[in-house]
Amino acid sequence: MSHFPAGPHLSRIKTPEDLRQLFQETDLPVICDELRQFIVDVVSEKGGHFGASLGVVELTVALHYAFNTPDDQIVWDVGHQAYGHKILTGRREKFHTNRQYKGLSGFPKRTESEYDTFGVGHSSTSISAALGMAVASKLKGDKQRQHVAVIGDGAMTAGLAFEGLNHGGAEDTNMLVILNDNCMSIDPNVGALKEYLTDITTSKAYNKAKDEVWHLLGRISKFGPNAQAVAQKIEVAMKSALLKQSNLFESLNFRYFGPVDGHDVVHLAQILEDIKDIPGPKLLHCVTMKGKGYEPAEKGSATTWHAPGLFNKDTGEIVKSASTQPKPPKFQDVFGHSIIELAEKDERIVGVTPAMPSGCSLKYMLEAMPDRAFDVGIAEQHAVTFSAGMATQGKVPFCNIYSSFMQRAYDQVVHDVAIQNLHVVFCLDRGGVVGADGPTHHGAYDMAYMRCIPNMVVAAPMDEVELRNMMYTAAEKQSGPFSIRYPRGTGTIVNWRQPFEAIQIGQGRRLKTGNDIAILSIGAIGSQVTNAIEALDRSGISAAHYDMRFVKPLDEVMLHEIFGKFDAVITVEDGCLMGGFGSAVTEFMGDNGYQAQMKRLGLGDHYVEHGTQAELYAENGYDAAAIAAAAEELVSAAATNRSQNIQSA
Repeated sequence: MSHFPAGPHLSRIKTPEDLRQLFQETDLPVICDELRQFIVDVVSEKGGHFGASLGVVELTVALHYAFNTPDDQIVWDVGHQAYGHKILTGRREKFHTNRQYKGLSGFPKRTESEYDTFGVGHSSTSISAALGMAVASKLKGDKQRQHVAVIGDGAMTAGLAFEGLNHGGAEDTNMLVILNDNCMSIDPNVGALKEYLTDITTSKAYNKAKDEVWHLLGRISKFGPNAQAVAQKIEVAMKSALLKQSNLFESLNFRYFGPVDGHDVVHLAQILEDIKDIPGPKLLHCVTMKGKGYEPAEKGSATTWHAPGLFNKDTGEIVKSASTQPKPPKFQDVFGHSIIELAEKDERIVGVTPAMPSGCSLKYMLEAMPDRAFDVGIAEQHAVTFSAGMATQGKVPFCNIYSSFMQRAYDQVVHDVAIQNLHVVFCLDRGGVVGADGPTHHGAYDMAYMRCIPNMVVAAPMDEVELRNMMYTAAEKQSGPFSIRYPRGTGTIVNWRQPFEAIQIGQGRRLKTGNDIAILSIGAIGSQVTNAIEALDRSGISAAHYDMRFVKPLDEVMLHEIFGKFDAVITVEDGCLMGGFGSAVTEFMGDNGYQAQMKRLGLGDHYVEHGTQAELYAENGYDAAAIAAAAEELVSAAATNRSQNIQSA
């Protein structure tokens, strides 16, 4: 049971049907206030995405008031902004479990609620998904069902959004795209689209005249059956006369409405009621503010308040650890500072990120070397091919993309980089399980999907110093693509800023000798192996630890040594087992005629839900305790096998 009280209006809302049946339009502002306060109360103590959800409180309430959900379909792009939606759709009492282990997902999820029409987490999918739903409804003969895609201006920079718009304009469906324009994604928006939207929202002549259009639409029923035709004629004439350029969205055959105040809930509800009766594809341009209604978020950094962690709701002070002891840095910050050091010595080096300069820490290079660091917006495919283009001219791009986001640009990695053997360094942040963001964000597959690509080097550092050295090695490499993956969070080394040292590509390292069993790890999960070996030592089991460093090329010299000495071998990876590091080692064993008791630890053939990294390591059987238990079992099995072989001989 939740200890977070809801206001008197919000407490009466179990489903959107209650919102529609129990309240009048005049009640909506109070409901918005109570919903906003409830989000502040919970997120301040439990953490989560914040600014985006506060920014769409009014829009959320208006949508569920004006549309007959869940029959009418609402698709939330990315889903960072869907907290209000979850609270209004029967999950208020469980909302305190949001993003907690075994609790509610931080994103809309079809298995969680019938109101969650489409599973999201990555950006820019909403228009295509809503269009698919709209076309399916049309094919079934359902002409009444409405389909709404809510997409932010940041997500509109992705090519997929425009692919959806391009197709949507050619289909006569009941689809409404709501452009939530807050001029801010996780990091500041970039590109020409931002300037275009700014031009629309700041045109004084246009904004004065559009009020007259909305006044007309508010009285639309009085025009009778030709109301839409009358409104359309007035709109088209006004917009073409007052805007400096033709309207982008109307050029794609979308009826454009707006811009409107996204925080006037009564007006929004009225607009949505009118718009849904207008046939064909439509786009409503709403101007909102991230963090609306909570002063520290309104006045503070939108990046900080995107997901601030725990904070004092009364003062806005973000809760930070009180420890005064030096701590290891985040892997992302090691990357961010190290690329500057490398770039200062090598003018070929440039940095590229698709809209995550803060998340991946390329922000430091953007500040220090703005002409050599590029934030290309939410456009992973473009980021990769853009990097490839620079590589053809002798530059060495460090293309930093989250592991799960890199999946969106896989074709470009294969076709535009690897086939041409171009010198692009892929820095895959958030490799492995990432915690509360869940299955859409876990970096589960990068080692598997990268190792099957010819010309690709696939590496994973165990610690901060190794990350620096791999970056240095990748920059010095003469040609070809190079993938370096590292996890979310902090490492293990406080004194990490050591001089760069080249690593022999495809060479692992033995961290500890042993006699009973060999444990091979790749990447930062090796620290769990270190802890496991300490426990094994206390149990009298002598375990060797090999940090392989490279999934491709494998250190075959070291593997011959391992399989020549040990008949019990464990591989550990923070990634999928199918096709991953353990698979590569098993393939080597089979191809070279070795036999050993083998066990692969990592992620199985299932999607991993959300939880802390420690919880997920344990659940999936590769935390220190699970590694030690597997080693004990395997050593025992190997001993039994040896005994049987001796007896049979």
